[in-house]
Amino acid sequence: MPPRATPSQRQKRLGAELRKMRLAAQVSTEHAAAVLGVDRAKISNIEAGVRIITPDRLRTLARTYDCHDQAYVDALAGMVTESTRGWWEAYRGQLPAPLMDIAELEWHARRIRAGLAMHVPGLLQTDAYARTLFSAALPPLSSSEVELRVALRMQRQQVLHRDSPVTYVGYVHEAALRVEFGGAKVMRAQLDRLCELSEQDNISVRVIPFRAGAFPGAGQAVIYAEGPVTQLDTVELDSAHGPEFLHGQSQLDKYRAHLDWMESASLPPAESRDFMHGIADRF
Repeated sequence: MPPRATPSQRQKRLGAELRKMRLAAQVSTEHAAAVLGVDRAKISNIEAGVRIITPDRLRTLARTYDCHDQAYVDALAGMVTESTRGWWEAYRGQLPAPLMDIAELEWHARRIRAGLAMHVPGLLQTDAYARTLFSAALPPLSSSEVELRVALRMQRQQVLHRDSPVTYVGYVHEAALRVEFGGAKVMRAQLDRLCELSEQDNISVRVIPFRAGAFPGAGQAVIYAEGPVTQLDTVELDSAHGPEFLHGQSQLDKYRAHLDWMESASLPPAESRDFMHGIADRF
């Protein structure tokens, strides 16, 4: 099978984990290639995510690298077998590839924690609220691209409502609940939607009130997606240049601590819901 032209973040992550495993074992690419009976370039391509590896060959490499963490190896093999075409592929070529990567990350996550200060988390947005956000982009988006982004965002929300829904915790600063994106009508509907979603067993919405004071991260939007094992957790950060995906151990530790602070500073779920109802009643 020919190499992929543009591997997804998930495919790159699998390759990066194999490279990390090889380097930890101090095994050369030449030796890994000899074990699989391939040339050195194919090992490099596998580690770059541009060439597919089978689960059996992945397990062979794991044994060669003397990796005894079976849960980790099984999770990596699962990333290979779960690489079927996802619903998000329908948008590929129409929207920036990193937006597909976010959808794929969420789809395979075991639990998602999100922390936002200036707007409502994407998985909890109404279409009117999302449309307002995308319409305010710079440089301006065309109306057709705005609608494509709204459609993708709405489809991403199926992870919350499918047969085996993802567990989701959203930490939302009070500022995000008071900024009138789209005006009073849009905000009232958005707040009502937040309250409704917070009633679901798999969804927790926690409000960080103004009185909590200073907070880490300077308002940076953070998504922490938990994988089947902690080594495969991923952080996604929003930026003006598009999403950034992080998975270094120190980075994971930093953003877990960031979200743990939000957990400790936020109101309990029931109190958060009452708080949101109180703000909604003012619109």
